Amino acid sequence: MDPDTTVAGAASGTADDAAAVYAGLPAIAGPGQSVAPEPVAAPIAAQSVPIDADVAAPRGPAARVIAGPPPAVLPAAAPAPAAGGPFVIKSILPVEGTFRYGDWFWDESAAPKSGALVITVDLEARVISAFRDGHEIGTAVVLVGTQEHPTPLGSFPILTKERDNVSEKYNNAPMPWTLRLTWDGIAIHGSPVMNGYASHGCIGVPDEFAAKLFASAKRGDKVIITRGRMVGLGDKLL
Repeated sequence: MDPDTTVAGAASGTADDAAAVYAGLPAIAGPGQSVAPEPVAAPIAAQSVPIDADVAAPRGPAARVIAGPPPAVLPAAAPAPAAGGPFVIKSILPVEGTFRYGDWFWDESAAPKSGALVITVDLEARVISAFRDGHEIGTAVVLVGTQEHPTPLGSFPILTKERDNVSEKYNNAPMPWTLRLTWDGIAIHGSPVMNGYASHGCIGVPDEFAAKLFASAKRGDKVIITRGRMVGLGDKLL
């Protein structure tokens, strides 16, 4: 039960390590180097708040790999695919401005109350999107793995949902709202999301976003992990 985030270059096994694990990995840099913080952009609607409200965490930019200007919706007259047919993007969320670490957006108003859910993660853009019946309902900047501990590419069904999961591997570090993708430790779960941090292969998302995704997803829903794939209205995900 180890959807994992851990501290790179630091030994695990102490109580202090457990706290560091939940805070995320240290900045990805060579010996003696550091990652300079980037300025925090103005908040966007429904974004998560910094971990410490008095000290804003550094948040770098991330790209939305959605082609075309949002918001947009396919014509209402377009026929719906038959059951078991292709999963096509019908609408995307109106996210404007720079999308930074810690930012997330959730709006289900364009989507039906029920329907197939597909989650996409692009490792190059470091962005996750959730689509219900082809309509994007949520998106966020994510933490992903490193070259030494990569996040795998491919299509994965959600194997289990674990509301209050903790890592047996890293001193019971909390990993709330876990959606397990593999039996060897890869999952989507709540995590502080800050610039210069990474995971040991898991997909870390802001806790508030993780809670909404957890409530919307079910076992068997597909998670598609790509690197640099551009998608837009009318494109087929499955």
